[in-house]
Amino acid sequence: MPVPVISVTQMREWEKATWASGQTEAEVIRRVGQQVAQRALQLTRPGDFILLLAGKGHNGDDVRAAQSAITERRVELIEVNSPAENFAKLEAALARHPALIVDGLFGIGLNRALDVAWLKFITLINAAKLPVLAVDVPSGLSAETGETFGAAIQAAVTLTVGAPKQGLLRQSAWSFVGRLEVATDVGLVACPHQAELQWKLPEDFRSFPPPRPIAGHKGTFGHLSIIAGSVGFHGAAVLATRGAQRAQPGLVTALPLEPAYYQVAAQLQSAMVKPWSHDIRFPGEFSALLVGPGLAAQDVPEDLIVTVRKLWRDSALPIVADASALDWLPMDPVSRRVIRVVTPHPGEAARLIKTTPARLQENRPRAVREISKHYGNCWVVLKGHQTLIGRNEGDIFVNPSGNPYLAQGGSGDVLAGFIAGFLAQPLMQVDAGRTLRYAVWQHGAAADSLQASRRNWTVEELVDAIGKQP
Repeated sequence: MPVPVISVTQMREWEKATWASGQTEAEVIRRVGQQVAQRALQLTRPGDFILLLAGKGHNGDDVRAAQSAITERRVELIEVNSPAENFAKLEAALARHPALIVDGLFGIGLNRALDVAWLKFITLINAAKLPVLAVDVPSGLSAETGETFGAAIQAAVTLTVGAPKQGLLRQSAWSFVGRLEVATDVGLVACPHQAELQWKLPEDFRSFPPPRPIAGHKGTFGHLSIIAGSVGFHGAAVLATRGAQRAQPGLVTALPLEPAYYQVAAQLQSAMVKPWSHDIRFPGEFSALLVGPGLAAQDVPEDLIVTVRKLWRDSALPIVADASALDWLPMDPVSRRVIRVVTPHPGEAARLIKTTPARLQENRPRAVREISKHYGNCWVVLKGHQTLIGRNEGDIFVNPSGNPYLAQGGSGDVLAGFIAGFLAQPLMQVDAGRTLRYAVWQHGAAADSLQASRRNWTVEELVDAIGKQP
């Protein structure tokens, strides 16, 4: 099950409910320590030097509990009761270039500005430019607001306990939090709180997608049409089509603009390719439509724009709008029985609701709600760091997978195709929200897998990797 994104106050109430159940703080600390140790082992190799920094509070207890569970590594623990008294010891340890620093200096209870000695201590850690695993929250960062108390540890990974705290998802916190992960199995009782934002977990998809019927055939699994590709942008149509094929719909037909037809057709084999024509009728043989990738505005015929607007408003087909097509959508009511999806990056999303990308990024959940409200209660996949999936009503889900190396031209085309390839299949239309969450998670997980194996992968390799994660 996803976990809610909660406040610091809610986390404290959750802890109190846990202690009232008979569970002990010592047992929870032990289990958190085990997960910290496990993550430290994953981030290092045998023989590496790991530096543990433990403060006076429970975050320090978590790090101390992790020490005995870290095996086949050289480990040094610095008990930091006074930053001034331990500064020289920290300098000496950093001079040995640890492969990983585990930060347990401060937890979510910090609520005051740091003094000069602490600022100097944290600045020295950040200046070393070494990988840091922060426990629960990067020390010096407010888990409530996402602002610092004067300075904060810049972590590569933050392993937060139980559930994400709302401040860790703020844009102001991103450069300190790094990759946010959640240690869920630590002995806490079931979370007693609900929240607008839900953090997805990989185990949410263990029984998904559903198995295909044994006697299924091509017609059983749908026929996706992709209107994409113009002169100079034919690669977007190819990538979107290949992304769609990874979702394994029964059939895929790419419909590029006529001047780009030969470039697109030459690069595709099992997908059918036909030039776009206003004579093509929808739904016809199709069960879903993706429109937008690689359609340069100056080349798009007016009749195509008119067709897309009409289909968005009136068609029973699931429709995914991406890239250029986002600017064509009508702000008209749409039947709640149909599936509509938009996949904007922050710049495109800002245009849809007439704001700036900077303002949009300050409150991404609000942007999801506004876009959905304006465009027929559509599903919104707001791409970027911690991609959001949601609508005007109901939960908004935060995607935990992916990394900055997805910021390559074409990765969004692959995602749009992958989403549409699933939504062309009747079985995957039953719970469109879960299908979207799964597709976005797989897209990010494929990038994580590639990044773990090599540093210079390409979007073409992303197509090959997507959908392989268990």
